[in-house]
Amino acid sequence: MATKWIHPHDVIVQKIYLIRNEKVMLDYDLAMLYGVETKRLKEQVRRNISRFPGDFMFELSSEEWKSLRSQFATLKRGRHQKYSPFAFTEQGIAMLSSVLNSENAIKVNIEIIRQFVRMRQLIGSHKELLRKITEMEKSITDHDEKIMLIFQTIKELLEPAMKKRKPIGFRITK
Repeated sequence: MATKWIHPHDVIVQKIYLIRNEKVMLDYDLAMLYGVETKRLKEQVRRNISRFPGDFMFELSSEEWKSLRSQFATLKRGRHQKYSPFAFTEQGIAMLSSVLNSENAIKVNIEIIRQFVRMRQLIGSHKELLRKITEMEKSITDHDEKIMLIFQTIKELLEPAMKKRKPIGFRITK
């Protein structure tokens, strides 16, 4: 009996990067999650390259790859890729399940897609919160102006209406 093993969502979420304004996962992270070698994953993708248009997958430029590698503090000698990795968008990851036919790859893909959906929902709820906060700020600003007007009116009412006049009558000097 095969053991049921799905990666916790925290591990998957940590492997999602924002590159070229796209949420992507890199080939070596996906290979690790699927339990295959990165080399084999890339072979399958190259054999089925027509299934991966530019909006499903792209190869990182050398500058992007250098920038990304600089974020990893501990790279062991000989333990990192020499070539730029493939970056897969959500659609590309979904297409990978048709290229990789293992049971584990399918289960992992389902979990990855769920994480992408959760992230999209969180971003949507954040936008809604931001909209509500903006509305509240406008309302508070409006209230502040009205309160200042009330205070100004009260101040005017408390000040004597007439200016001090000179006393009327005779002055007696001693």
